[in-house]
Amino acid sequence: MTNRKALGRGLSALIPDIAAESQERKDSIQFIRINRIAPNPFQPREVFDAEKLAELANSIAEKGIVQPITVRRHEDGYQIIAGERRFRCVRDLGINEIPAYVLDITTDAEMMELSIIENIHREDLNPIDIANGYRRLIEECHLTQEQVAHKVGKDRATVANFLRLLKLPRQIQESAQKGDLSMGHARALLSVTDTEHQLTLWKKIIAASLSVRQVEQAVKKLGEPRKKTDTQETTRLSAYVKDAEDRLRKALTTKVKLKPKATGGSIEIDYYDDDDLDRIVNTILGE
Repeated sequence: MTNRKALGRGLSALIPDIAAESQERKDSIQFIRINRIAPNPFQPREVFDAEKLAELANSIAEKGIVQPITVRRHEDGYQIIAGERRFRCVRDLGINEIPAYVLDITTDAEMMELSIIENIHREDLNPIDIANGYRRLIEECHLTQEQVAHKVGKDRATVANFLRLLKLPRQIQESAQKGDLSMGHARALLSVTDTEHQLTLWKKIIAASLSVRQVEQAVKKLGEPRKKTDTQETTRLSAYVKDAEDRLRKALTTKVKLKPKATGGSIEIDYYDDDDLDRIVNTILGE
């Protein structure tokens, strides 16, 4: 267990002195009884994928713990800094103890910052949990976006882009946490300024498994924000026609333009490929 990778990319990058010392001291890894370990109160991961937990449990049952968890001493036991998924699996398997690195972390502030930053480095963390991690570093650890970017090894624009995801409706955020939406899908939805339009397009993404490119094109077709020429033309329409145009645009999730004449008029509906045309036709026909 002296392989440096055992510490995890996050911790070894954040605390190289402790990591190096842990390689030199055999007693730096302790076997701690499960009933003496408490979960991390500052855990940034909100969703634990049941299927991935089962896969990890099977691996542990077959090969044991390859990577120790990391804890701190707390009251008469320990608190997890990193490795809660491994801890849960070991506990559920009925194993009585787990290997752990014990770090000298004495304050909750230091614990929170280290825990959030370490978890953000995990490749399997979803974009919303990452965004919430950045938000907590700013709000609870009193860091600036620039300081957060420095600590996690990202540029400031990347941190800002993740934080913008927290402006999405809660339903869409939860969908991204479950893995139904990628970072690309979520960022495309941010370009839609109307919440109702965002939710309508999100439902289309889930129902039709739209690609990020298709979502970007759909957002473009919605015409948000509207061009001045569209606005000027719309102001000349009667309230009834404007209402009908808005209802059609929301129902079909694409740009719709009504062209009234002296008597009657025409409806112009945009589509960006054959699949989108089929979707619009099926929506109109109720199929």
